[in-house]
Amino acid sequence: MAAPKRFLTENTINYPEESEILLEGEQFNHAKNVLRLTVGAEITLLDGSGREYSAIIAACGKRDMTAHITGFSVGDKEPHTKVRLLVGALKGDKTELVVQKATELGISSVGVFGSKYCSAYLTPSKIERLNKVAREATKQCMRSVAPEVQLYEKFEDALRTSEGYENKLFACEFESVSQADIRKLSGPTILIVGSEGGFAEEEYALAREKYGFKGLTLGKRILRAETAAVALCAIVMFSLGEMA
Repeated sequence: MAAPKRFLTENTINYPEESEILLEGEQFNHAKNVLRLTVGAEITLLDGSGREYSAIIAACGKRDMTAHITGFSVGDKEPHTKVRLLVGALKGDKTELVVQKATELGISSVGVFGSKYCSAYLTPSKIERLNKVAREATKQCMRSVAPEVQLYEKFEDALRTSEGYENKLFACEFESVSQADIRKLSGPTILIVGSEGGFAEEEYALAREKYGFKGLTLGKRILRAETAAVALCAIVMFSLGEMA
């Protein structure tokens, strides 16, 4: 039997005081017109708290559905260690690919930034699209919390979000030897991967000297930016024990 379809709510659910939830807008359209769910169908509601609420569709109108909550459990697919990815804006739909795969791998949040040699530009509507990609990937891989995707026009604005992370890793073409042993990671980790144009040397120096990042090499072969981002996420999650 297939697992109940999963839906993300906009607000935190106050259960058991609140036992009925409206599905509206995009979620309603997906439930009714794509999945063709009707009254009596079992679904799962996710509110970003880590809880997964079992519910049954109790009523269906022209613009919304009412879901009656019957109980909840705590999701077991969320990572134990917080990992944040900072990635340079990529051309075409490559940033969407990175967000999708990073979500599947268990990344907690994603920051997309502009830098000196970055030739892709992101608008608020694009960031909205990237968050939608993260939400859809969250449902697909059975996670309970969707990573938030944020936009930083300036590289240093993205660097400022690194405070509090135990490990700060910078995938850099300037290094021939890694400055950190990725095999011995533990604790909260933040990663940086550039856009197709890579980084200016002064950007790497800023990250190292002011914010404490350590350079990493990803081997002798030249990787596409999107490959480097996904590969580094996978390697780090494995090293942290999140792929076991």
